[in-house]
Amino acid sequence: MKTKFFLAGALCLVAGSAVSKETIRIAIGHQSKCTDTYTAGIIVKELNLIQKYLPHTGKYKDVDYEFKWSDYTSGSPITNQMLANKLDFGVMGDYPLIVNGAKFQATDSLRSLYVAGTGYNLKGSGNGIVVPIGSDVYSLDSLKGKSISVPIGSAAWGMTLKALQDANIKDVTLKNQSPPVGAANIAQGKIDAHADFCPWSEIMQFRGTGRKIFDGSEAGVPYLHGVVVRQDYAEKYPEVVVAFMKAIIDAGKWVQKDPLHAAVELEKWTGVEKEVMYLYFSNGGILTLDPTIKPQWIEALKFDHSVLAREKAIPPLDFKKWIDDKYIRQAYADMHMDYDKDLKAVVDPKVYNATLHPAEIWNKEKGIITYASVGDMLTAAAKYKADGQFDVSYVYDNITGVKLFGKSAFYVKDGQGKYTTFLRKVEADAFAGKIGGKSMLFAQAMTTAVASANKATGSSVALND
Repeated sequence: MKTKFFLAGALCLVAGSAVSKETIRIAIGHQSKCTDTYTAGIIVKELNLIQKYLPHTGKYKDVDYEFKWSDYTSGSPITNQMLANKLDFGVMGDYPLIVNGAKFQATDSLRSLYVAGTGYNLKGSGNGIVVPIGSDVYSLDSLKGKSISVPIGSAAWGMTLKALQDANIKDVTLKNQSPPVGAANIAQGKIDAHADFCPWSEIMQFRGTGRKIFDGSEAGVPYLHGVVVRQDYAEKYPEVVVAFMKAIIDAGKWVQKDPLHAAVELEKWTGVEKEVMYLYFSNGGILTLDPTIKPQWIEALKFDHSVLAREKAIPPLDFKKWIDDKYIRQAYADMHMDYDKDLKAVVDPKVYNATLHPAEIWNKEKGIITYASVGDMLTAAAKYKADGQFDVSYVYDNITGVKLFGKSAFYVKDGQGKYTTFLRKVEADAFAGKIGGKSMLFAQAMTTAVASANKATGSSVALND
């Protein structure tokens, strides 16, 4: 009898241990169609980077980890799911981050924390307003009396509000449309314009369905994304939050090690073309990957909050209680990295990209080829197009330094044969007027460059459009 009792008791203990074993949920809301979220989203997910750093000692000795990745088209639904305790972390853009913190603080007891950045563009590029490719609209002023679709609550929505406020444009109708719907309507010419966040403007440009008329850099506020976490979760599992921070750092290193390889892999994971990915993640690309929470970003977020407040669309936000960089600082310390050094480093695309080669071609057989001048790129592009080896080219906007698709840029040639490239026709025309030239589209610029090259060398480079 005693033996039987002992065995029964032992079985109960084993069963009790199994029942009491804790499962820690790691539920992350991300956006596979938003490039600036990738280092805390799709890259971390696909490369299993958090798993490398999860704790397995002390109170975490016998726990199981359960991952839940939820993909959204914008940041707003991520906040709603976090408030409902269905997500622990959210990765989103500047305006959605602010809305997240404000909505949490508007509750009696729930709070979120802004714990890390993912990437930024100092000038504000990443957001943009696009019109159908055949539209006669080339500036924001020309949209007076028309309609702009935009994902309400997104970073692009905030940019659009500020742009309209700055230009004192009040007779524009804003319509709430998700990025895929807005892009489809642009392709079909069903909307006057569509405003969106990265990389939707460039997707439309690459696919030849849309033309950007307003870039986020014109709003004059940095464009940034970051990570928020429920405060109750962070306080209960701080080591898990630090593990996520380390994964974000690793994801950035993975991209920077080989941007071309990263672009190819990201196309497989997201469906966004590799050429668009390279535009964002290459050296000199639109995004600078950086997980630090810089003082400049805090000021930018405060300004963004004031923009939304003027629209009476957001509750107050106590930034001191919301922003908490101790988790990302701990990750840096554990990985023997200098957080304060990265905190001080800020990349200005206008300054940094001026040190790079002014043009690149993605050759279908040779990969990325750089050129010492835009004219050289244009001549090479004509040859590669004729040979069927041309994929896409890249240049830089003369005003902001932002990287552009060569086929989407406007070109101005001066008297010495030098080509200057622009994002917008307005700036190109103004520059051309100053030097007595004229602005050209990509095809005409190629024709002009080839003619000049043939005249100089006496050879003949064929064009195959």
